[in-house]
Amino acid sequence: MQATLFNNAKLALPFAVLLGFLAGCDAQGQSNTSVPQPPQVEVAEVRAEQVTLWGGFSGRIEAPQTVELRPRVSGYIDQVAFEEGELVSEGDVLFVIDPRPYESRKQLAQAELARMRSQLALANSEADRAAELWERRAVSREEYDQRHAAQIMAQAAVDAAEAALQSAQLDLEYTRIKAPISGRIGRADITRGNLASADNTLLATLVSVDPLYVYFESDQQTVQANPHGTAMPVRIGLPGGQDFPYLGQLDFVDNQYNAGTGTLQYRAVVANPDGALRPGQFARVEMPVAAASAALLVDQKAVLTDQDRRYLYVLSEDNRVARRTVETGRRVDGLLVITEGLTAGERVVVNGLQKISFPGIEVTPQHVDMRTPEAVAIATAP
Repeated sequence: MQATLFNNAKLALPFAVLLGFLAGCDAQGQSNTSVPQPPQVEVAEVRAEQVTLWGGFSGRIEAPQTVELRPRVSGYIDQVAFEEGELVSEGDVLFVIDPRPYESRKQLAQAELARMRSQLALANSEADRAAELWERRAVSREEYDQRHAAQIMAQAAVDAAEAALQSAQLDLEYTRIKAPISGRIGRADITRGNLASADNTLLATLVSVDPLYVYFESDQQTVQANPHGTAMPVRIGLPGGQDFPYLGQLDFVDNQYNAGTGTLQYRAVVANPDGALRPGQFARVEMPVAAASAALLVDQKAVLTDQDRRYLYVLSEDNRVARRTVETGRRVDGLLVITEGLTAGERVVVNGLQKISFPGIEVTPQHVDMRTPEAVAIATAP
């Protein structure tokens, strides 16, 4: 019997060792397993703000003044005095027509004027003598009248010669074609040596560049919701950009709708001192269309799209996210106006949306400002 007990003890010892080893492994495994922490996301509180709602429009830039340069006198182009596409100032000489024929005409007019003045001097002298003789009745009335009429005709001839000289001087001045306005000159449509016909040949086109006009059109619904008076500010940007670096002023609203499109035309004036904007460019225009006294604004990165519906994630008091369908309005300074689905004071996830694997998940919120969600967190929830 002692042998049997001894054999049983020998078998129990390894079994006990094995059980102890398995127990140790199980305890070690339990000690190495940890509960995953909730993902960190950035959340911002929704606040009601008094804002001005801006509407977006497509527009076109135009020059207030466009001048087609044509000669006032005919002649051969002697000089093209500008670089194509450059800015010119009012009064700059742009073209020169061969002035020699007009200089000759001016000299001829000057000579004719001198001849008429000499005849006038003679006629004045004879008229004065005839007047003295008539007082003494030493000359007939007929001869007196003839000399007086000759004096009048001589004065008229001088007046005509002076007018002819002025016309010749003008024609000579017109051989130097100057810029009537300041602006940007286009390409020369005629070059040196070619004949230019008065009031017919197009020499070049000149457009003003500062300021410029921006024309755009608004639909009837927007117009009725907006008191469309002038002197309103507008923001102007170029296609492909995200910002609106140019500020303009509304200065004209058309007096009737376009019957074909049902839109009303607006015009804004924008300064362009550096010439960066050019007539003919397309532009993006934003104009105040309504005032919202209590608009709920949300960073547009927080708003997601599911087919034709928009939604965002709202944080509950126990830091769990819930999907919320919302209706959005216009954009204001990079934020979207939420018209339905939110109330002021609720917290919305603005960054870290990719960490939300399913609605109802618990998260660790980092509170940021709605306007600057990229900023360093100003407070962390416990």
